[in-house]
Amino acid sequence: MEAATKRTSRLLSHINDSHLSYSQPTSGGPQKHFSNPNQVKFYINGAWVDPAVPGRTLDVINPATESPVGKISLGTQADVDKAVEAATHAFESFSHTTKQERLELLEKILVVYKRRYNEIAETISLEMGCPISLSKAAQATCGLMHLMVGIEELKKFVFHEDDGDNRIIREPVGVVGMITPWNWPINQISCKVVPALACGCTMVLKPSEIAPFDGIIWAEILHEAGVPKGVFNLINGTGDDVGEAISRHPGIHAVTFTGSTRAGIKVAKAAADTVKRVSQELGGKTPNIILEDANLEKAVVDGVSSVLCNNAGQSCNAPTRLLVPQHLHDKAVAIAKKTAEGVVVGDPFDPKTQLGPVVSEVQWTKIEKLIEKGTQEGATLVTGGVGRPNGISKGYFVKPTIFANVKNNMTIAREEIFGPVLCILPYKDEEEAVRIANDTPYGLSSEISGTDFKKMEKISSRLRAGAVRFNSSPSAFSIPFGGYKQSGNGREWGKWAFHEFLEVKALVGYNKYKK
Repeated sequence: MEAATKRTSRLLSHINDSHLSYSQPTSGGPQKHFSNPNQVKFYINGAWVDPAVPGRTLDVINPATESPVGKISLGTQADVDKAVEAATHAFESFSHTTKQERLELLEKILVVYKRRYNEIAETISLEMGCPISLSKAAQATCGLMHLMVGIEELKKFVFHEDDGDNRIIREPVGVVGMITPWNWPINQISCKVVPALACGCTMVLKPSEIAPFDGIIWAEILHEAGVPKGVFNLINGTGDDVGEAISRHPGIHAVTFTGSTRAGIKVAKAAADTVKRVSQELGGKTPNIILEDANLEKAVVDGVSSVLCNNAGQSCNAPTRLLVPQHLHDKAVAIAKKTAEGVVVGDPFDPKTQLGPVVSEVQWTKIEKLIEKGTQEGATLVTGGVGRPNGISKGYFVKPTIFANVKNNMTIAREEIFGPVLCILPYKDEEEAVRIANDTPYGLSSEISGTDFKKMEKISSRLRAGAVRFNSSPSAFSIPFGGYKQSGNGREWGKWAFHEFLEVKALVGYNKYKK
C-alpha cells in the first residue's frame, strides 16, 4: 500500500523537461464514447430501472473535444423517494449484519474493482479530461486504496466498549445521502461508500452530473459483488433537483457532501429542517510556505507540479498560494516559470500528457475571468494567461499560468480558482507567512518546506488547517481528511470516516445484569 502511495506521489511530482507542447486530441482514432446500456437508468433496490419521469436527459461532454460522449437521465423527487424507500427497507437487515459479513462483502467488491480498474481510469479521462497517466496512477488508485484501507480498518474497529457497569456501543446512523463531485469522482464515491458499508449503513448516491459514468461502473461493481438489494442506490441528476431532494428528505438520517462551499451551505440549510447529520468536505486555498532554509528549487518545482500536473489544479487541497521569502522571490519565480513552461499539455489519452483540459466550459470561462482579474489587480503574469494554449482550436484547455508579486487581498489569492493557476506571494518573515497563510476563509490544508524540523513543527501548530504537509510528503489513505473553517466539518478516510456513519448508544447497567 505504501509503495502504491509513493508511486503516485512520484508521478504527481514529475515534470517533463520538454517545451510547452500540445497535441490535438485524437484518442487513438475514432471519438471514444461511453456506450454502457445503464447510462440512462438508475440503480435502485438492486436493479437498473427507468427514471420516474422519462425523457429528461443530459449530454455528458468530453472536455478535450467539446463533443457529447454519452448521456444520463436526470432524476426527480420521485426517484429519490423510491431509492430512500429501498434503502430504508434494506437497513432493517443490513444494519444487523456482522462485522465479518461486511468484511467479506468489501473483499468481494475489491476483487471486482481490480478487474475493472483500467476501465474506470479510462472513463474518468473521458468524462472529465484527466490525463490517462494520472487517472491510472491516482484517480482509479483512490478507489482501490479506500477499499484496501477500509477492509484493514474494519478488521481492527471496535464497535463496543465497557465503562464500568455500562456498555457503549456504536450503531449505524441509518440511511445516508451522498452527494459527490466531478474532480476526483471515484475517490469521493469510494471514500464515502466504503466506510458506510463497513458500518452497516444503507445509502442513496448522487454523483456529479458532469462526470457520472464512473459512478455507474461503481454501481455495477457493487451489484456483481453481491451487495444486498436496497443497500446501495444511485440516482443521477442535478444538485437543484436530486441533491436538494436528498438533503431535505425526512427518510435520510445523514448527508455527506463534497463540493464547493457555496453548494455546501445550500445542503446544510436544506438538511436543517429534519435535523439530520451533515458532514462536508468543501473548498480550499492551500498555502505552501517555503522557508528560507528549504531546498528552493525542489520546493518550487514540487509546488508548481502539484498545481499544474495534479488534475489541472482541480483539487480542493491544491497548494495554489506559494509563499516565499521576499529576497528569494525572483529566484522562485524563475524556477516556477521554467517548470510551468515544461509542462506537456495535450490529449488526455496521450501517455505523455501532464495537463489536460479543465472539466467544462463553465469552469473554463470562470478560470479565464479570474486570470484576467489577476492582471487587472496588479499581479505580475509570469507565464500563461488568457486564451487556449498555442495551436488549440477546441477543448477546455487553460494555459499553465503563474502569477508573481501577488498580494493576499487580490481576488486570485482569495478565490478558489480550480484551474492550473499558481500565485506566488512574497513574505518578509515567518510571522507574516503564518498570517498570510491563515488569512483565508478556508482551512483544508497547508504545506511547509524547510530543513529545520523544530521550526516547521512550531509553524504547523499555528496553521488553521486540517492537514499540514511537510516537504511535499506523500499522503496516506489511513489519515483523516477534512478541514477547518469554511472548508467543512467532519473527517473522511480510514477509521476516521467510520465515525461519520455511526451513532453512539449507552447501555446503562448492561454489565451489571448480563451475568
